[in-house]
Amino acid sequence: MPLNRPLFALAIVAGLAAPALASADGLAGSYLAARSAAITGDHAAAATYFDRALALDPGNPFLISNAIFANASLGNWERAAEVADALPPDADGQELAHLVRFVRQVNTGELAEAQALIEAGQGPGPLADGLALAWLSFGQGDMSGAVAQFEALGRERGLEELAALHLALARAAVGDFEAAHEILSGGAGVSITNTERVVRARAEIMVQLGQRAEALDLLDGYTQAVPDPGLLALQAQIGAGAEEPYDFVTDVQDGVAEVFFTTAQLLSGDRNRSLPLLMAQAARGVDAEHTDAILLAGELMAEDGQIELAAATFGAVPQGDANYIEAQMGRAEALAEMGQNEEAITILSDLVAARPELASLQAAYGDILRQNEMFEEAIVAYSAVLDLVDADLSRYWFIHYARAICYHQLDDWPPAEADFRRALELNPEQPNVLNYLGYSLVEQRRNFDEALDMIQRAVAARPESGYITDSLGWVLYRLGRFEEAVAPMERAVELEPNDSIVNDHLGDVYWMVGRYREAEFQWHRALSFDPEPEEAERIRLKLDVGLYEVLEQEGGVGALEEE
Repeated sequence: MPLNRPLFALAIVAGLAAPALASADGLAGSYLAARSAAITGDHAAAATYFDRALALDPGNPFLISNAIFANASLGNWERAAEVADALPPDADGQELAHLVRFVRQVNTGELAEAQALIEAGQGPGPLADGLALAWLSFGQGDMSGAVAQFEALGRERGLEELAALHLALARAAVGDFEAAHEILSGGAGVSITNTERVVRARAEIMVQLGQRAEALDLLDGYTQAVPDPGLLALQAQIGAGAEEPYDFVTDVQDGVAEVFFTTAQLLSGDRNRSLPLLMAQAARGVDAEHTDAILLAGELMAEDGQIELAAATFGAVPQGDANYIEAQMGRAEALAEMGQNEEAITILSDLVAARPELASLQAAYGDILRQNEMFEEAIVAYSAVLDLVDADLSRYWFIHYARAICYHQLDDWPPAEADFRRALELNPEQPNVLNYLGYSLVEQRRNFDEALDMIQRAVAARPESGYITDSLGWVLYRLGRFEEAVAPMERAVELEPNDSIVNDHLGDVYWMVGRYREAEFQWHRALSFDPEPEEAERIRLKLDVGLYEVLEQEGGVGALEEE
């Protein structure tokens, strides 16, 4: 069974027969808890319970295989290797055991033994075997063999870029910076994508070649599009004239770790995150200081809903590391998702105080402040972002949009409208901006024609958004086009059936077209979804006296014309 089989490890949990539990309540409980944790992807709980079950049933291959996977997914390679040694040779899950043993041997410098594993078909898997084999040759002093292996891989369809990248890194590791630079710059005939890792390697190599200005240009071009804190720090370091030895990838462990990391990156877009997580953790298992692998592991855990594990993983990046700020930003986001908002805000506040010049950090700080309704403070952070960047670039529409929301929440409409309109200048068809501004104009009972045009464009861009469709129905209602409002309002309720405001709006539209019983049904339905007190009071009044009387009390009945 190949290593890159989808769900290759979780299939063990789902597909094999359960172990014989006899009458041991302790084993049964541990097994059931472990199985539940494995199915939901809770690797920490799975590792605990599978280890506990193994203590009660030591030779069970089902438990062994799953314990290997859970511990490896957590990066507990020593425990995973200990468990793997107990897996019978004829049991399922051998590919996991092969990966674990390979990581252990490379980590401990048993390079010949690791090479023998690959040659026996027991390596880390088809995506990593060839590249890892080349690095093992490198590590045993056979540079010509390593080059031949990389070049052979480069002739295989689909592996050209990976092989060229690793050949360049191997060249740099032995001090052949000219050859490495040529390969990474595309001069050898293979175009290599400028990821954060590639840009870092290229810049460090350029410095070794005396091309400091070119390195700064490369970094500046990349960070203008992707303001990565680690690369910005490197840019400042190079700009200050620091003379640092090349240390990106210098030995076999670094090289094999990079194989695992690039493999994890390649697979990270898959819906199944089990294999890329294992590869990212394997990179850490070989090179504990590979903090990009830590970041990737944390991101994969967060995407998989393992928020607590993600927070702990991000926290493993040490202070002072180039990736520390990005890791802390990820940790703060995870803590916020767990409801630990005060701690998340404190983390970002401290980072901003230390590094106020980082626009990405200010933006993250503004976002968490806005989400916690600290609107005045969020405006300060968003304003700092716009002071730090080229605010004419289209991607900064979101900063204007987010700041506009904060102004609106503070009932300061003129700067809010200015920011909404600036966001549309930068991104004219952005549906969220079109909807928010259009809906706000409707609520202010002005510019109905403009508002209708904005919301129609938003609906065209996001037809499955119930809230945007609700806005369309509501602006038609405000214009007195009640019959036209029915269809979009009914569609909005289909898309957002449990939203009190959307149901309330449909009730109003039904009333205006004479469908009184249906209107009352929708108002009762809206009340069942626990609306805000003021909204609930208005709905109850409509149920008591009807919408016409409520509108009369509020100063207008029927069509709500533009003032």
